[in-house]
Amino acid sequence: MDIYALQQDIIRYSKEIGIDKIGFTTADPFSELKARLVRQQELGYNSGFEEPDLDKRTDATLLLPGATSIISIALAYPSKLEDAPKGKKGERRGLFCRSSWGLDYHRVLKDRLTKLEAYILEIVPNATVQSMVDTGALSDRAVAERAGIGWSGKNCAIITPEFGSYVYLGEMITNIPFIPDTPMEDQCGTCTKCLDACPTDALVGPGQIDAKRCISFLTQTKDFIPMEFRKKIGNRIYGCDSCQTSCPVNKGHNHQIHKEMEPDAEIAKAELIPMLQLSNREFKAKFGHVSGAWRGKNPLQRNAIIALAHFKEEAAIPTLVELVKKDTRPVIRGTAAWALGEIGNVDMLSVLYEALEKEEEQEVRNEIEYAIDVLKNIE
Repeated sequence: MDIYALQQDIIRYSKEIGIDKIGFTTADPFSELKARLVRQQELGYNSGFEEPDLDKRTDATLLLPGATSIISIALAYPSKLEDAPKGKKGERRGLFCRSSWGLDYHRVLKDRLTKLEAYILEIVPNATVQSMVDTGALSDRAVAERAGIGWSGKNCAIITPEFGSYVYLGEMITNIPFIPDTPMEDQCGTCTKCLDACPTDALVGPGQIDAKRCISFLTQTKDFIPMEFRKKIGNRIYGCDSCQTSCPVNKGHNHQIHKEMEPDAEIAKAELIPMLQLSNREFKAKFGHVSGAWRGKNPLQRNAIIALAHFKEEAAIPTLVELVKKDTRPVIRGTAAWALGEIGNVDMLSVLYEALEKEEEQEVRNEIEYAIDVLKNIE
């Protein structure tokens, strides 16, 4: 088999099916990454969403016996929202991060990888392949870095010369011994703009993140968001782009290449109060196709409440009172009570005292008591 010719065919075909960048590397273990992951665990910096088995995260042969190579792919996504709706008093809006604009990227990349698999297997029928996108055990960024897709930035993202860090990543493990590409040299230099821009100081150092402080992580959790982070979240509904928008390499990058990635502005900048009134079915119909919906409506509605508190939006008070009084979800009841305190209308004291008298969940009671204290200090 002429590996070089096959590789060139695959590169050519990848462009035909809408893969913006492709690279090849060996299936050798990612030994340096494993050492960093061990240190992350020791420091308690993991989010809990990761594959717990560090060997699987760093050794492709455990996922596909006989693997010799890994193909890394990247697809560029838009970074600018055309004709973005403007929020105003009474009609405030929240933000979804750029990686959650358009069709869920897992589906888009899986489509490209499935086509690439079929092409390879047509040429090499006895090949074995296994693809993954984000939810697989391997580290997408580590594979992309070693395959020459881009360098690993201080913001823990892969940064490409062509598209900045606005790229989705996926990979395919195979037993075909491809010629590995050369990794790129780090080009961040002395720049620390991403570290300086992080709202919660989650970037504890170049290339090191305390995931539990990261707003992207916090917006995906299901419990109460710790008080120290709520005001820093602002009007973010899902994810955070601060470490990307602050990156000088990303300036001027807005790649509208893939139709399915084009954002619906009414979803990317969703109106907040209507979000709180959606049923499960309505939520799925409106937001179910975007990656930010993967945890369901509860976290996003909690985040919408925090955003309304950020704006001190008095028009939200009737909706928040309804949630405090009637919602069956403790996190929503408690966060709504907290928001009433932040909005600062002292007429809500009677509502909160009544809710406190009926509330049985201690965490919710804590939120109500906090809101009461805030309003009493305003009186």
